[in-house]
Amino acid sequence: VTGASFVVFNGALKTSSGFLAKSSIVEDGLMVQITQETMESLRQALRDKKDFKITCGQRDAGDVKEYVDVCWVENEEKTNQG
Repeated sequence: VTGASFVVFNGALKTSSGFLAKSSIVEDGLMVQITQETMESLRQALRDKKDFKITCGQRDAGDVKEYVDVCWVENEEKTNQG
């Protein structure tokens, strides 16, 4: 689990790159590089206020994967404490 001050979603990742998605820490935030198709799905999930999971890593990496979960919560007071 990584806490971040901001998140940048970059929809310019090419499908020919061999990656499902890429995540990296930038300054005190997180940058997630995704394909245009994933970006459109993410936008729709945000409009619908639905959770969304982005699988990061190489397509042929097997079981070793990272995930970026966008989750809607009921009570913000319990998140970001401390």
